[in-house]
Amino acid sequence: MTTTMIRAEIKPESVADVESAAAKMFAAIDEAQPAGVRYASCKLPDGVTFVILLDLENGPDNPLAALPEFREFQENLRGWIAGPPSADPLTVVGSYRLF
Repeated sequence: MTTTMIRAEIKPESVADVESAAAKMFAAIDEAQPAGVRYASCKLPDGVTFVILLDLENGPDNPLAALPEFREFQENLRGWIAGPPSADPLTVVGSYRLF
């Protein structure tokens, strides 16, 4: 299992675009139901920082990359972020239905 937390600050004028694109992307993920992946996006109270949690059951290969909506979101994200995102591996110590 590979678990990662990604933090990204979004340009204030792009937050609505990110939320709209994320809704489209998550609808596609929900429809495709890729095996071995858990994925969530959360917005912090500052309104511009997003935290993404990604858990891949079968190692570093991300099945989401096969979805056009995911690739489109990733490509557009380059223009929406205010600075480079940070990605940190996580070690799950305990979880209830999240990981």
